[in-house]
Amino acid sequence: MKFFAKTLIAAALSSIALAASAMTPIQDAELSTVSGQDGVSITANLNVKIDSFVYTDTDVVDANGLGGGSVSFNGIKVNGLIAASIDILSRNSFLQAAGAAGVVDPGTFYNAVSGGDVVQIAIPADVQVKAGKFLNVSVDAIKMGNSTASFGSMAMNQIDLRGTQVWIWAH
Repeated sequence: MKFFAKTLIAAALSSIALAASAMTPIQDAELSTVSGQDGVSITANLNVKIDSFVYTDTDVVDANGLGGGSVSFNGIKVNGLIAASIDILSRNSFLQAAGAAGVVDPGTFYNAVSGGDVVQIAIPADVQVKAGKFLNVSVDAIKMGNSTASFGSMAMNQIDLRGTQVWIWAH
């Protein structure tokens, strides 16, 4: 009898739990009043160091001594703050965003009639960054071949990417 009572209680409790968690349909009129947030935000404090980037010309050296050789960029550093958001845009939203960005004819690279959703990666124009914390890129030395002599160094400082948009879609 105890087993039967326990089984009955367990069945009653599980039916109450199922009834409480049942999903109910929402009509279109009700759904249009629902709002929320979408997208993903990414913020990074970059501190990237690359020992070297080497470009090698693999052409065979000709009779005039032309061809072959290499150039290396040594001691590459990238640092600074970057913040971006990732959103999915409908075709109409993408065409509107592309037009606002100055694209005159998106049909040259996107099918404006049958194109699908577009992923937008954007660096917000209103992101606030402390002075001196924008993106910096530097190269300590630029060398040719196996030479130890350097052409010098290179730096790009305080690169402000705010307002940048990148769009990605399948085709």
